[in-house]
Amino acid sequence: MGNVGKKTSRDQAADRARPLDEGSSGAALHTQLYKAILREDCSAIRVLLQSHPVNRPLTILASSSSSEATHNALWLLPLKQMQPTVPIHLAAEYHKAQSLHCLLEHGADPEVRDTRGLTTLHLLLLHWPIASTVRTKPGNRVQRLLADIQRDAVTCLRILCEHGVQVDAQVNNRHKYSSLHLAVRYGTSPVLSILAGNGAQVNITDESSMTPLHVAADMLNEEMMATLIACGANVNCSVPSTGNTALKLAVCTASSKAGHVLDAGLSCIRLLLSHGAKVNARDHNGQTAIHEACFAGREAVIGLLLEFEADVNILTRNGESPVHMYLQRSPNVRNKVLLAKLLYRSYPLRLTNNQGILPAGITLPEFHSLRESLIKLSRKPLSLEDICKRNIRNIYGERHKQYVKHVLPGKMCRAVYACYDLACLVR
Repeated sequence: MGNVGKKTSRDQAADRARPLDEGSSGAALHTQLYKAILREDCSAIRVLLQSHPVNRPLTILASSSSSEATHNALWLLPLKQMQPTVPIHLAAEYHKAQSLHCLLEHGADPEVRDTRGLTTLHLLLLHWPIASTVRTKPGNRVQRLLADIQRDAVTCLRILCEHGVQVDAQVNNRHKYSSLHLAVRYGTSPVLSILAGNGAQVNITDESSMTPLHVAADMLNEEMMATLIACGANVNCSVPSTGNTALKLAVCTASSKAGHVLDAGLSCIRLLLSHGAKVNARDHNGQTAIHEACFAGREAVIGLLLEFEADVNILTRNGESPVHMYLQRSPNVRNKVLLAKLLYRSYPLRLTNNQGILPAGITLPEFHSLRESLIKLSRKPLSLEDICKRNIRNIYGERHKQYVKHVLPGKMCRAVYACYDLACLVR
């Protein structure tokens, strides 16, 4: 008795695996390996892998839980009846970095897919911890816990990348999302930079031919958009099926929002324009961002596009001008200030489309007087002087107004920017 020494960690791991040595069922082995992975007990994992191939799925049944669960609630919480899952997928889903590293060292294949066509990297991103939006004091226990979970997830991602995981592997389903697409939908900005830094193609497309930047712009996620652009995303890449660019998608989403979401949308639009997005890029219907913004009637969005020289005289394939789109909806027609701003830049004033149809908004009886005035003016050409003034405004816009002041004599410059020829109709 006196010669019994202290057990080594390997001896303790062997004790935990002893039911295996005594001929326990496969279900018991699966449960032990499951627990060891969640506990990040690498010694036990190494012993158990001697009897369980590292890439063979685990099947855990609800009946396999025991009274031990009540004493180990924290790490047994995920224990439940579940679909078969390979050990490395389990480690990735629960951000168990040490277990993940141990399994990879023992030959785990990170590219093995589950029944949904997801690899280990996909599962890690799908289960990425969401940062709390609740304000807490610095050093708060919840804040520390969330920071630890985020750190563990990042560590898992770096481990997978270090082991040469295929960062551009796409999900085997109808969406064909890449890791970057999943990161935009479920992850955070640091994920994007880590993936891009390890070779992920930043302009890769999914089944809908959308790049990660398209998805981020459609979601109005400025932080991710900025990260993708910094990593080399093409801001003018268009979706082949529609011709939509990231700018058009951001304008479309922002134009349907209000309040803080609209403010976020404006920041996204400005970000794209500041990084070279073509403000007058057309989709397959010939529509530009200003057409979309005018139809929605969002003054802030229209103003921002005009600041970056959006052309209010571009026609769609059906011959619709931005003013035509704006006048489609009666609430827009009632906003006389914004209508004046658009008319101020429009020449020739195109009210009808290719079929000669007027916009629906001004066909209402309450706008009879305005409609008649606009029709009459659309048939009356401007003077050569007014055309020249309008062209200067359209070419240089408000952003380069100071440059125009420097080039033109003061009186002439004031004449250019004080000309509200068409706008007087709605005052």
